Amino acid sequence: MEILRVFNNNVVLARNDAGQETILTGRGLGFQAKPGHQVDGSKIVRVFVPENGRDPDNFGAVVAAIPPEHLLLADQALKAASAEYDGAGLDKSVGSTLLVALADHLSFAIKRVRQDIRLEYPLQSEVMHLYPHEFRTARKVVDFVNGQLDVHLPAEEAVAVALHLVNAGFSTGNLSYTYRMTGVLTQLFEVLETAYGREFDRDSVNTARFITHLRYFFVRAHSGKQLNEGNSKLFTAIQEAYPADYATAIKLQSVLELRLDQELTDDEVAYLTLHVARMADDSRH
Repeated sequence: MEILRVFNNNVVLARNDAGQETILTGRGLGFQAKPGHQVDGSKIVRVFVPENGRDPDNFGAVVAAIPPEHLLLADQALKAASAEYDGAGLDKSVGSTLLVALADHLSFAIKRVRQDIRLEYPLQSEVMHLYPHEFRTARKVVDFVNGQLDVHLPAEEAVAVALHLVNAGFSTGNLSYTYRMTGVLTQLFEVLETAYGREFDRDSVNTARFITHLRYFFVRAHSGKQLNEGNSKLFTAIQEAYPADYATAIKLQSVLELRLDQELTDDEVAYLTLHVARMADDSRH
């Protein structure tokens, strides 16, 4: 592999045999190396592939700024959490973006604890209810990290870790998008509970299905691939079968269109209606 850029003694940007730009780490990998040199393969410890259109130079700079021991710690913590929960809330193959983002967060979190700086995470309640699998996995990550360090990360750090796990499922690779979608989900539940005059059980199966549906919808909406099969008969049948739930789905549609700045297709509204009807049926029993 040919070196394209040297970030420091341990991190370089290189082009692999397939022509892909990758970030390589390893002790002494960049020492006295220059662009155009060949990589010493025996020194490579980790390979990071920029995902979701990430700029390789910027991505490499982030990797270079993270202490190697924190990259290793994040990798070990993710693997431990995945094994503990059999992959719940965490894909079997951890991508480079998630690993680097988590390592970067943990590195700053460790630094904050050592400087006696504590952050408040106002989204804790929302994250616990909207992303229960990721939150459980995140708690395991924090527990693992605390078991390896001479400092103790506060339990609230699981909120931020969970959001990184959620973010890994979105196509943007941008944590701000995840924060935004969490806010939208919270607003949608406020509309639902106002419409029906009662709270919804966030732990019910149908509520979990609704949240999962919306999370995939956010991905579809961001990539311009909303459901659009053009089945007008199905849409009409759902309207007629669940008139009250359809009226509530229209309210959700208004929120989504306003927040996402795009119109929902009839198919998306139809599926929203079905999920609303299921949750409303739960709350009637």
